[in-house]
Amino acid sequence: MKLNRRRFFQKFILGVMGFVVIDSYWLERYFISWTEFDLAEGEAEKIKAIQLSDLHLKEIKYYHKSIANRINEERPDVLFITGDTIEHRRDVPIIKEFLDLIAKKIPKIAILGNKEYSGKIDLDTLKTTYSEQNGQLLINKSRLLKAKGREINIVGIDDYVGGVPDFTKACQTIDKSRPIIILNHCPAYRETIDIQAKAMKMPPLTILSGHTHGGQITFFGKPLFMPRGAGGYIKGWYTNNTSKMYVSKGVGTAILPLRFGARAEASIFYL
Repeated sequence: MKLNRRRFFQKFILGVMGFVVIDSYWLERYFISWTEFDLAEGEAEKIKAIQLSDLHLKEIKYYHKSIANRINEERPDVLFITGDTIEHRRDVPIIKEFLDLIAKKIPKIAILGNKEYSGKIDLDTLKTTYSEQNGQLLINKSRLLKAKGREINIVGIDDYVGGVPDFTKACQTIDKSRPIIILNHCPAYRETIDIQAKAMKMPPLTILSGHTHGGQITFFGKPLFMPRGAGGYIKGWYTNNTSKMYVSKGVGTAILPLRFGARAEASIFYL
């Protein structure tokens, strides 16, 4: 039986709506996009780092297990966790449950996001949880990462929205002769980092941020809503004369359990 024009468009619209629902609630949330970037600048021994951002852990699902399996397969020299890992203090044990899936020999370096503050997470408990999993929580602090016979400064900035970020304080003990990687949850603080890094004559190799979820729900690249602390940044690379910043789309979701035009992401960086 032939379809008339009206019925054709009805079926077409229903089909499009069905695809949007499946894509938003399932495909873009649970099928993680793994992006790779080489920042090693000719280094013979490249340090492999993986960034996870905005996990928003409430329970461990199958896609969290697939992420952990991929990390174990990649065998990175370090795992960066760039904030908004959990939303409530009762969820701290879930961090341990997730990290238990990842090889303990892989060092983990974490920072805070706004959700750790709004959820009133006990920071001493959180620090202990990371420490027990071969991890370290950096709050306006730095550490020297040693891998592949090389050394890289890792600087962890406190959250811009809920905390008190202080790039200068974080760099007090830094070795300026070594490359600098900055973990900074809210991309809006990038402007302050640029000003202070330029004054101290220590431009970073890169800044790794998150927070925005890539807009989470976007149409033609335009997000419906952006959180405070985004600073006009949405996703991907932003480069100026002082720094290169990568804004991850992250893994989890906030407010609404869906994504559209902003597929969940984990990233591999060669440093």
